[in-house]
Amino acid sequence: MTSLDALADQYLNYLRIEKGLSKKTIESYSADISRYLDFLKTAKVKNIKDADTHFILKHLIVLREEGLSARSRARHLVTLRGFYRFLSREGNLEHDAARLVDLPKIGLKLPDVMSVEEIKRLINIPDTGKSIGLRDSAMLELLYAAGLRVSELVNLQLQDINLEAGFIRILGKGSKERVVPIGLYAKEKIDAYIKTARPLLLKHRSSRYLFIARAGKPMTRQAFWKLLKRYALQGGIKKNITPHSFRHSFASHLLEGGADLRAVQEMLGHADISTTQIYTHITREHLRKIHEKYHPRG
Repeated sequence: MTSLDALADQYLNYLRIEKGLSKKTIESYSADISRYLDFLKTAKVKNIKDADTHFILKHLIVLREEGLSARSRARHLVTLRGFYRFLSREGNLEHDAARLVDLPKIGLKLPDVMSVEEIKRLINIPDTGKSIGLRDSAMLELLYAAGLRVSELVNLQLQDINLEAGFIRILGKGSKERVVPIGLYAKEKIDAYIKTARPLLLKHRSSRYLFIARAGKPMTRQAFWKLLKRYALQGGIKKNITPHSFRHSFASHLLEGGADLRAVQEMLGHADISTTQIYTHITREHLRKIHEKYHPRG
């Protein structure tokens, strides 16, 4: 009989080596599994074969009683589903006890999406007559052009961008690489920044990073968040704008324009298309309004 801890180690090694998940993601999975194993040990369960659906449900109830939100409990269940699926595939279990357990109802949190006009207004706020303004405008343009996560934006290196071909290479979650096209506006802004503003910001230093903050170092995620909040305030945008709002808007605007869901999934770097499907509510709402406006019996 393999111990519960040994089985957990096998699964985490599988996620690390076979799936290539990031250290932060592995730590999150490890914390969830450790919590579940502590629950099983308290219940005197020593063999994973005895930890059937009843124990999984009881664990979720305990998490709810401890005050965990539906979203956090759903994350726990996703972790346990992966764990049980792995154990079944490896022959440690005869059947997957987690497969039929439903996710806690968390509702659909609709992402904040900006209009094209709001995007344009924000991008044009920085003073491009100054080096910092040109940098900021280029960052905002690229964030929207490629649907980047803020961590991907601030960690971009010069070698990751090919302006002539109009593509950037991104190392995303789980160290997965993707190549995303960028438009003419982003190409022109980045080209101007690299040729004029970046050398002035570097002040004879060298840096492999595309967007430079102080002393040639990359900007932090927190610094970019504050910068964006300041520009949103200057632009009179009332919505709760975050760096992720640009990513939401990128996906939603593409889908509204008729882009294929799989293509958007590829550009966003989503491993599972169901993650991308959260954006289709925007398209559905757009279609509903068109139907109401133009259909004879809308």
